[in-house]
Amino acid sequence: MIKELSLRGINFQSELVIPVEYKGLELESDLRCDLLIENSLVVELKAVDQIIPVHIAKLMSYMKLLKCPLGLMINFNVTNIYHEGQKTYVNELYRWLED
Repeated sequence: MIKELSLRGINFQSELVIPVEYKGLELESDLRCDLLIENSLVVELKAVDQIIPVHIAKLMSYMKLLKCPLGLMINFNVTNIYHEGQKTYVNELYRWLED
């Protein structure tokens, strides 16, 4: 995926450490998103039997911390990625973009 993004000239960051700020202080964090594309789409890549609520919560937290309106969860452990292995998530920032 990284190679294809590079070939197409799409701006992205891989294994981005997500900053966590509290009252103006940057806290140490182990949070990393798999891909941040064009500073607006957070992509989480999984290879699990099923996506569970904690996976979704993690993606939504990354979206909020990075101020990104869209997130994409891709699970490679399925028969058909297009039909079963991907889902798009939006947060309150997406609604703000629509106004």
